[in-house]
Amino acid sequence: MWVPPFCPNPNCKFHNGSHHGWPYKKMGFAFRRHPPKRNQRFLCLHCRRSFSRQTFSTTYWLKKPWAQEHIFNQVLTCAANRQIARTLNLAPDTVDRQVARLGRHCLLFHTLRWQQAPPQGPLVVDGFESFEYSQYHPFHHNLAVEAETGFFSYFTDSELRRKGRMTRYQKRRRSELEVRHGRPSPGEIPWGMKELLAVSLAKADSAVVRSDDHRAYPAAMIEVGCRIRHEVTPARELRNAQNPLFEINRLDNWIRHCSSNHKRETIAWSKRRQASAERLAILLVDRNYRKPARVKSRASPSAAMLKGIQKKRLTIAEILQKRLFASLIRLPTRWRAYYERTVRTRAMPVNRRHELVYAF
Repeated sequence: MWVPPFCPNPNCKFHNGSHHGWPYKKMGFAFRRHPPKRNQRFLCLHCRRSFSRQTFSTTYWLKKPWAQEHIFNQVLTCAANRQIARTLNLAPDTVDRQVARLGRHCLLFHTLRWQQAPPQGPLVVDGFESFEYSQYHPFHHNLAVEAETGFFSYFTDSELRRKGRMTRYQKRRRSELEVRHGRPSPGEIPWGMKELLAVSLAKADSAVVRSDDHRAYPAAMIEVGCRIRHEVTPARELRNAQNPLFEINRLDNWIRHCSSNHKRETIAWSKRRQASAERLAILLVDRNYRKPARVKSRASPSAAMLKGIQKKRLTIAEILQKRLFASLIRLPTRWRAYYERTVRTRAMPVNRRHELVYAF
């Protein structure tokens, strides 16, 4: 017989499951359109909040719960949201909302498992460049990967100013947009890299960090409360398996291979940096916990297995087995912003936040 683990009300003292003798009672059944058709309901006798077994499911409040696993899988097959909607015969807005929900779940899923394990071996960092809304709004996803296991640890983002060779019209257009929406701060990359390293090396007294010769990285490393030995490999070095930055280069290729919004030439680019982070969170969980570390070998363990977090590779159903509560998991600062959807795209007049009360 299924027993509720804790009260789902964040304001209840029995929410975190640390108190014994939680008083609750059964309140009959509710009948649903989707399995399980008969859903047991409960009442917390302390806060008087009613809930059901479905409250602890990742499909809570979804009208199309059957689509969740399919959307998770297709996000990683280089399909854009509208392509997924056509394939599954869903409305594009439904896919947008479910991808955002899956991204939030993956942020919690990874944090819950990763925060218990210290970093192992050298850390490789780099900036993955893409753009939001249009090519006049580029940004970096700052990435951290462990060199020995290939474990994708953490990521942040840094808004950039468009650079490189431009025509006169493009320079004029960039100036007009900067007057209208503001100009990104030149210190975004050091700030993003500082948080990346601070979170990735939170439990380490000293560490080896490998990167290319980007000029902003040394300044970020000085402000991290950890003794860092910085090993620099020039960006022009041959990017083969002997390159010290091999794991981060492989991750860059994997992101472009699996994500339609990061292809070199695409019409499926992310309209918001927030949406890009949600898709990247799904890829992070899939790469660490479901995919083998060496794709061509079916017997290859996952990166999480090499790190000692998991004993076997997980399936999508196991990743989505139960709902995770943001009130019980302490997310890093930037990931908390992703979860609450507070990352703003300058060119968009409306940036909707995640303010759902009952859904997650």
